[in-house]
This record gives sequence, C-alpha cells and structure tokens, in this order.
Amino acid sequence: MKLLTHNILTSKCLKGVTVGYPLGIVCHTQAKEVKVNEVEFNPEFISRMIQKVDWPALCKAAENLGHSDDLPPAVVDDYENNEEFLKKAHHFLMEIEVINGDLICPETGRKFPVTDGIPNMLANEDEV
Repeated sequence: MKLLTHNILTSKCLKGVTVGYPLGIVCHTQAKEVKVNEVEFNPEFISRMIQKVDWPALCKAAENLGHSDDLPPAVVDDYENNEEFLKKAHHFLMEIEVINGDLICPETGRKFPVTDGIPNMLANEDEV
C-alpha cells in the first residue's frame, strides 16, 4: 500500500465514527514490512496530487514507518515549479509501500489489516 493510498483512506463508515481520518499506521515486526520501490517520476501527476494530499497526515505516516528523513514539513510555495520538492513528494507518496501492517481508526482503535500491500477496509456487519 503506497502512502498516497493511505492518505485517502478513512474509517468513517464505522458506527459512531464522525471523521475516521487519518488512520494510524503500524507495521508488524516481520522483516520487510515496509518496502521502497523505485517508480518512474511523473512531475505533472505529483503536482496534481499535492493539492489533494493531507500533508500533515503524510508526514505522520512517514514518521510512523521510520521514513521521514528528507520529507519537507510543509508544502512549499510554487511547488509546481520546484522539481526538488516534487521528487521528494514523489518518493514519499509513490515509492514507500507498506507490505504488512495495520491501519488503525483514530476514533475506535479498530484495526484494518494490510497484507501483501493490500489494505482490507471491509467492516463487519455489526460495525456499520
């Protein structure tokens, strides 16, 4: 699961949850639960995605995974024309992947497993 995906997921569908965002992120103690894969840099795509990303949530997720080095604490002005910033954003959004772990609802503590890079956000019948 890429951090871009994590940034848009919510547990708002659960009973009693009003916001459900951002989901906490925890990796299991197995080796290789987080992977960094090189992905072709597309500055236009990243530039369009920056306006949709909750930057503080991205920073927190990267920090929880131990990958917050070089992540700017805030979106820079004129980011569309700042290739260095776009490359850093690309790295964090597209290249860091959670392979195995849990996403945690910030309001209920309900865990959603991430297995082989796929988040399972299915709620039980009694939770909706």
